[in-house]
Amino acid sequence: MAKPRLRMEEISKRFADVQALSAVDLDLYDSEILALLGENGSGKSSLMNVLSGLYSPDSGKIFIDEKEVEIQKPADAYALKIAMIHQHFKLVETLTAAENIILSDPENGLLNRREVEKRIADMAKFYGFDIDPKAKVYKMSISERQRLEIIKALYRGAEILVLDEPTAVLTPQESQRLFAILRKMREQGKSIIIITHKLDEVLSLSDRVLILRKGERVGCLETAKTNPRELGEALVGRRLDLEIKRPEIANKSDCLFVNKLTCLDELGREVLKKISFDVQKGEILGIAGIAKSGQKELCEAISGLHPVAGGSILLRQVRDGIEVDENLVGLSPREIIDRGISLAFVPEDRLGMGLAPSLDLIDNVSLKTYENKRGFLVDREEPKKIAAGLVEELDIATPSLETPIKSLSGGNVQKVLVGREIHSAPELLIVAYPVRGLDINSSLTIYKMLNQQKEKQVAIIFIGEDLDVLMSLSDRLMILANGQNMGIVDPRIYSKEAIGLMMTGKTLAEVDQLIADDAPELIEAKASFKHTGENIYAGGQDEQ
Repeated sequence: MAKPRLRMEEISKRFADVQALSAVDLDLYDSEILALLGENGSGKSSLMNVLSGLYSPDSGKIFIDEKEVEIQKPADAYALKIAMIHQHFKLVETLTAAENIILSDPENGLLNRREVEKRIADMAKFYGFDIDPKAKVYKMSISERQRLEIIKALYRGAEILVLDEPTAVLTPQESQRLFAILRKMREQGKSIIIITHKLDEVLSLSDRVLILRKGERVGCLETAKTNPRELGEALVGRRLDLEIKRPEIANKSDCLFVNKLTCLDELGREVLKKISFDVQKGEILGIAGIAKSGQKELCEAISGLHPVAGGSILLRQVRDGIEVDENLVGLSPREIIDRGISLAFVPEDRLGMGLAPSLDLIDNVSLKTYENKRGFLVDREEPKKIAAGLVEELDIATPSLETPIKSLSGGNVQKVLVGREIHSAPELLIVAYPVRGLDINSSLTIYKMLNQQKEKQVAIIFIGEDLDVLMSLSDRLMILANGQNMGIVDPRIYSKEAIGLMMTGKTLAEVDQLIADDAPELIEAKASFKHTGENIYAGGQDEQ
């Protein structure tokens, strides 16, 4: 029987009162892709941080090719040909691809730039990369930057690579290109670990799946012999309904009208270019797009956080029994609240914009209404009841209601923010990446809450990263690219591949023409593809 290239034996790690890892074992073989799955706080990142030298284990052993090694810092991991590709890339944007690689090499003073550029080009060609060694990083797309990080690791001789949520900000086409590269690397003898929440990625890419729960190893399954439902149940320790529902709502009514909305960044460049759309009460309008396509500026403009250079944002309200279209342009968030405009916003930056890190759950729940209180004493009883209800409903892990928000994990912080905004009973709810950092079980809870709001005739704008989820949850899907609206489609009719093309800059009319021409860019044609919304989480297929 083959011996593992990497073996982690009984790895344990504690942070204060939290036991992050409890005697965890991991084996990784030559030419293997191992998927690492687990809920928030299960220990996935802690285990990989031990492997990459960011954490030192309290106990346990690590073996490379059956020889025990010590990894106390990242340099030790690199010396053992181990590299980790993080979600947030560690690149200098003003330098070229080659210069970033030279900078990452401890012997950079001895390197010839032309030789480096040629070696990068040869390596890229061998693995099927598309990367220009002379290109500046700030001009690269997200997927190109990710490929550069992989090239950096390979250039320094990495044989074991760890990728943390590698497709979080990629289009479907970019994800497939990445998978092709990883499979090529596997063919060449590399050993790869991927951390992901997407079950379809696990099933299509990995050879085995290691599952962690509450810092312990609960199983390791052969991918070919498992299915999404079995994986979901192993993750949470009970039967899990993985279906994302899309309830149909009758008697929808108009809510929001955005017309030719234009926004500029701090340098005066257009980040939104005459965007027009509408949202009805009782529907979820999903917004898809690769990173920095204008999603952040759009939701912040509607909620009064980003200045508007042109266009209108009209929110229909009922005043004394009469429908009135309130123009939100020029109003601050406080003015929106003071006017009684029923709008709630879950921002992308949950601690920087959404919550006060040093305050506890009770005070954060009361933040939106704090300025409306009169007198020197603030009533904490009602917010306390609300906070307790959120903790129970959303399974928020916290020592107490008086615990500062900054002491909670990222996933639990997100639950507090989403729960607070939904509890305010808005007519328009804007959520930006509401399940970022959440595990499958918590994510499904948030999706259920959004559907409940939809059934209460709330209009919802849902900005997300997972295209499969957007297609399953949304009634309509607007695609942004380079600050422009490329089209609004019915996700039950258009394929994932078609939407992916729009995310890269093709208009709806151009995609329709490609479909009519049976273009090879589209795997499935509009006429034959029906996305029912009944597929399980992350787009995988249930067992028959």
